[in-house]
This record gives sequence, C-alpha cells and structure tokens, in this order.
Amino acid sequence: MKTQSKRRPQPLSPDSSPNPFDILTEEIVCKILDHLHNDPFATKAFSLTCKAFYFIESRHRRILKPLRPELLPRIFHRYPFVSHLDLSMCPRVDDNTLNVISSTWKATLQSINLSRSRFFTNAGLSSLFVNCSGLVEVDLCNATQLTDLAASAIAEAKNLERLSLARCKSITDMGIGCIAVGCRKLRSLCLKWCLRVGDLGVELIALKCKQIRSLDLSYLPITEKSLNSVLQLQHLEDLVLEGCHGIDDDGLSTLDQSCKSLKMLNLSNCQNVTHTGLSSLINGTEQLQQIILAYGSSVTSDLVKCLNAYSKLQSIKLDGCTVTWSGIKAMASLNAPVKELSLSKCLGLTDDGLSFLVQSHKDLRKLDITCCRKITYTSIDIITNSCTSLTSLRMESCSLVPKEAFVLIGARCSFLEELDATDNEIDDEGLKSISRCSKLSILKLGICSNISDEGLAKVGSSCSMLKEVDLYRSVAISDEGIAAIGEGCPALEMINIAYNDKITDNSLISLSKCRLLKALEIRGCLGVSSIGLSAIAVGCKQLTVLDIKKCFNINDNGMLPLAQFSQNLKQINLSYCSVTDVGLVALASISRLQNMTILHLAGLTPNGLAAALLACRALTKVKLHASFRPLLPQSILGYMEAHGCVFHWRDKAFQEEPSKVTP
Repeated sequence: MKTQSKRRPQPLSPDSSPNPFDILTEEIVCKILDHLHNDPFATKAFSLTCKAFYFIESRHRRILKPLRPELLPRIFHRYPFVSHLDLSMCPRVDDNTLNVISSTWKATLQSINLSRSRFFTNAGLSSLFVNCSGLVEVDLCNATQLTDLAASAIAEAKNLERLSLARCKSITDMGIGCIAVGCRKLRSLCLKWCLRVGDLGVELIALKCKQIRSLDLSYLPITEKSLNSVLQLQHLEDLVLEGCHGIDDDGLSTLDQSCKSLKMLNLSNCQNVTHTGLSSLINGTEQLQQIILAYGSSVTSDLVKCLNAYSKLQSIKLDGCTVTWSGIKAMASLNAPVKELSLSKCLGLTDDGLSFLVQSHKDLRKLDITCCRKITYTSIDIITNSCTSLTSLRMESCSLVPKEAFVLIGARCSFLEELDATDNEIDDEGLKSISRCSKLSILKLGICSNISDEGLAKVGSSCSMLKEVDLYRSVAISDEGIAAIGEGCPALEMINIAYNDKITDNSLISLSKCRLLKALEIRGCLGVSSIGLSAIAVGCKQLTVLDIKKCFNINDNGMLPLAQFSQNLKQINLSYCSVTDVGLVALASISRLQNMTILHLAGLTPNGLAAALLACRALTKVKLHASFRPLLPQSILGYMEAHGCVFHWRDKAFQEEPSKVTP
C-alpha cells in the first residue's frame, strides 16, 4: 500500500521571504475578508498586513464605493473583478469616467449606482451599456439632465433587469419606448416623478417587457388607458400608483383585465379612487398580500368589502384616511391573516373602533397608531391583551394615553423590537416594564418629560440589543441615564439627546464606549464641550452623522480629533458652535465628508471658508449664511458647483448665545 504524501499549503506571498501567514490557504483568507466588508478601515488594515494579503484582497473585492471619481484611476488595476460599483458618493461623474469604467470592468460589472452623480451624458452611458453587456442593475435616480438620447443609450443594455429612473423629468414617452424595445428582460422599473412619461410610454413597457415584477409609476400623468396593458403582465407582483391623479373611478370601471399575480398595490394619495375603482382594479387578483391606501378616500364598509376575497392579505396601510365605524367592523371581519396594520393619523379612530379591530386580528406583528389622539388606556389594554406577539408598536403623540398604559406594554408584549412613544406620558414605571422586552432594538422617547435616569438605567441594563435611542427634549435625563445606555448597549448605532440641558461631557465619554455608533445628535446640549466630543471621535470611528448645532462650548479643540479619527464622517451640522477657520479647515481633511451646515460661526472668515471648501473634495451639499455669498470669490463657487456641490443660502437671524450654561 502506497503512503500518500501530505499536500503542503502553497505560499500565499508572491515572494519567497518567510511569512507566518503562509500556513493559511487563499480560501481561508477570503473567508476572513467576507467578515470585514462593513468596515473599510479593517479591510485596509488587512490588505497592508503583508504582500500576500494585499494581493488576495485586490482579487477578492467585488463591491466598490469610491469617495471621488478621481480615485478611480488608482483602483482600476488594483481591483480587476469589481461587479458592483456604487458612485453615489461621487457627485461629478463625466463621460470620460464612464468610458474608463466600461473598458476596465466590461467583463465583470453587473450593477452601477449613479443616483447622486451628474455631468455624464448619453455618450458616456452608451459606452457603458455597449461594453458592459453583463449589467443587470442600474440606478439613475435624480439624473434630471438626461433626455431621450440617454434613454436610447440605456436601451443598449440588453440584459438589464433592474432600472430606476426616478425624477428623470426630461425623459419622455419616446425615450421610455426605446428602453421598452431594447431592455426586454426588465423585472423592476421605477419611473417615479418622470413627469413627461404618460400612457404611451407605460403601455410600451407593458407590451414589450413581459418579465416585469415590480413597477413604480408614482406621480405619472397616466390614466386607465395604460393600466389595461399593465394588468396583463403575468408576473407583476408590486404595482405603485401613488399620486396618479389621472386615475379615477370612471376610468377604472372600464378595465377589462385583472392581474392574478399581484402581491402589493400602492394607491396612496389617489383621492379620486373610491371602493368602486378599487374593486375594478383588484378584481381577479389572487395573491394580494399588501395594500396601501394612505391619504385616500374614507375607509367605509364598501371599501373594506373589496378586500374580503383576499385570504393572503397580511398588510393594510390606511395612514391619513378618515375611518368610519362601518369600515372598522368590516376590517374586523376580514378573513385574512393580517400581520401589519398602519392607522397613523387616521381621523375618526376611537377606543371602541380600535379595540374591536385588534380583538379580531390577534396575530398582528406591527401596529402604527401615530397621532391617533382619541385613544386612551382602554385601547392599549386591549391591544396588549389581544396582540401579544407584537414586534413593532408606533404610537407617537397619543396624548390621551396615560402613563399606566405603558406598564401593560412591557408586561404583555415580550417580543417587542420597536417602540415609538414620542410625545407621550410614559414614566419610569413604564420604562421599567418595557425593559422586559429583551429584543428591543429601537426605542423612541422624544419629548417624554416624565422619564428620568432611573427608568432609562433599567432599559440600559436589560435591553442589550438596542440600536436606536431617541431622547430628544426628554429634559429630565442626565449623565447617569446615558451612562447606563453606553455601558449596557454595545450595539448602539444612533442616539438623539438634543436639547437636554442636564447632559454634559460625561454623557459623551460614556457613549464613546459604543464602538458601532454611527449617528449622534446633541444639538442644544449646552453642557457639552470639545472634551466630550474628542472622546466620541476617538471611541466611535464608525460615526457618519453628527449634529452639534448650538453646542456653544465646542470649538476647534473638538474639530481636530474629529479630523484625525472620524474618517467615516459624512454629515455634520456646526451651526452656532465656537469653531473658527482653523477647525473648519481641519475638518476638510475628512475624505468622506459630503454634507455641511455652517450657519452663524462667529469665528469664520471668508478666507477660511474658501480654504475649507476647496479642501473638501467630496462635498455635495453646503448650507451657508447668505452674507457669505458676495464675499466668496465666484471662481471658487463655480469650481465647487462644477464638481457637483450644491449651495443652499440661508438668511436666518442670529440667535443669541445663552449667558449661562446650566450645569
């Protein structure tokens, strides 16, 4: 019997120098890389470990999101196998850039996102679609400069399956017709706000693109003429007709087609459609699972009876509608496994109606009763007693619900993952009860003046899965409560503690332990300073959104650590802070910074502002006081605008700084 020799792993390093990582196979290294995709700094550190890792990472990368188009030439050769290219952070993408992309990744590119990019034309798109025959997904939202010539270029993408043209307001029926003829494999198409596309363009899509699964026609000037063709699509599952004011009962009554495959229908803001039109539209539909009728006609028994035949219906959204008692009774009688019910801002909804409804749909998972101002303790009692499997309860501004009702939520709804109790009477006893919901990930308690550190501390110690906490203007909260959140919620990604005068630097030092924190809003927190902000910068390197408006004690000393450690920062509001030219120029070194609001910075000069603007290479939006407009050289403004930056000039009066900071 022959002895089999063991295969020794091949060295990963391209050179022959000793390398401790050579014992790892390339497959193992790629598995490691798969777990680093959410942290660009971790990926960078990985690739710099050794030559072998650098080489493998370059071949492993499939998804690319460059910060600026000028960086592309450096990465064309480094990443030869990119399949998904996201240019949403590159406001200026011209035809030459698209030409280089199409020649570099013509064999691998499958999707491209140009939703926030400008300056390219039909010529660049033509090069892209002709060369990259494997493209299946393209996002061109907000490309208001594109015309029918661009649409004819898109038609070259013969394998395209998903296309978004939202707000492409210059494309007409003729351009859509070209796409319909050329892109026969389309499965998802968004034409929202394409105001020059009407019945003819939509009909052509329906006649030529037989594989369509999802179609968004929101705010198009279409009528029932094109709907007959749309309803013939045998695979159509999602149809959005939001704001299509040309659709009405009379027109829908003439329909002679039904769509048996339809699963989701959105008729929001279609005030001219009542139960008569709805019945005609969904007649014959067998798979309907979700219907959205927000801000439409009154919810009557006749309207709800249209839904009786749909045994698979799981989600009903009626936000902003007037609800009648007859409509409530009809909804309670629906023979469908309703899991999601949205009644936000529904006029006419009372305890009697809501209680009757939820007792008939005990399998509810999500309930939205935001701004239903007539409901009281009675409704919450019956909701929590009947729907014990709730995972989401949104009840902002339910002003008649007393504090005792919130104890019931925690005691009975142990599966709760999201609670929005903004602007309610919830107190510490309610918070202690809600802390039993160990799966809670979103908790909104803005403008809740009855809660204090005692209740928040219980939440922090019991709800370790919290990702989002909103404490906006919950004025009794202080450092002690925030410390409990910082200590007990390591997964925290967003927290809003704006306008809480008891918050100091100690709160920010506590939150700096939350390494995954991405969004922090502390505007109007007069007790915080650069000391606390520096702790955040050092500890929270994933921070992308920061609002420090009216934090008067934050100055340049806080900007320098941000510039050094917060390299993921994309958006910042500095208004009314004590930042000068020095701090702003330091911030300009953050390569991902896209959006700045810098109103009323007393230490800011035109020269300092000009220097900062020129140094911010990725800026797409800047809010400035109008007084700076004549003081900045027009050449600088023109240069910034040519690179995709939009200026928003404001003429707000200065608000005086408080003379004394409350400790």
